[in-house]
Amino acid sequence: MTTQLFAPGGYRFIPGVFQYSGGAAAEPGYRIERVTFRNPIPLERGFERIEAILEARGRQLTAFCACELRSPAPFTDSGFRGFNELYVATLARWGIYDAGSKTNPVARSNVCPEIDPPAEPSFHAFSFTVAADARTPTFVVAGSGEAREGGASYRERTIRYGETSASAMREKAVFVLAEMERRLRLLGFSWAHTTATQVYTVHDLHSFLADEIVRRGAARGGLTWHFCRPPVQGLEYEMDCRGVAVEHFQD
Repeated sequence: MTTQLFAPGGYRFIPGVFQYSGGAAAEPGYRIERVTFRNPIPLERGFERIEAILEARGRQLTAFCACELRSPAPFTDSGFRGFNELYVATLARWGIYDAGSKTNPVARSNVCPEIDPPAEPSFHAFSFTVAADARTPTFVVAGSGEAREGGASYRERTIRYGETSASAMREKAVFVLAEMERRLRLLGFSWAHTTATQVYTVHDLHSFLADEIVRRGAARGGLTWHFCRPPVQGLEYEMDCRGVAVEHFQD
């Protein structure tokens, strides 16, 4: 697999499923910046806020390259597909999602806080490109849980489905870490280029934190543990990472 250029946004991406790409990296002449909302903003209003922020920065909507969502609770397989079809409709209107080829360049994470979740799917953060003579490359790797992409139901393709023992969680984490490394390589990077790594699980990760996460360099910029579940029922562990030098916070 190779990356694909999304010229209107000034970035390249890893082709993935219709709802998101595997990751996005700024092309020469651009850099990626990230905006975090202090409180989750419901999806429709969040898109409106993002549009206003991009307009204020003098950027086209196609500069939108990644987002991080928060949902009330894990979806069923069919519920997740229904949500994704709603989500990509806005991207299609923005000239980002190609409905014909089902190509979506936008990287994404979507997780479910175990405590104090939002009442509806909401934006936690998003990333976009700006024109810049940046020497340090910037990128966002999309979230991945312990399920192989494509094909059968999540139950059939999830690593040790229904298990949450220490050994099962280690195996799930090793699978996800390998997927993070695969996506990093496709974009031309490694853990050494990351500025942040995030893990999403409600289960203990200390038994494999040192030898599976820290030792391979995945926590070189620190590790942010969000007490969240992945977005689909039956998944227990998710990660994402990024290399972004400029980050903003908005109310």
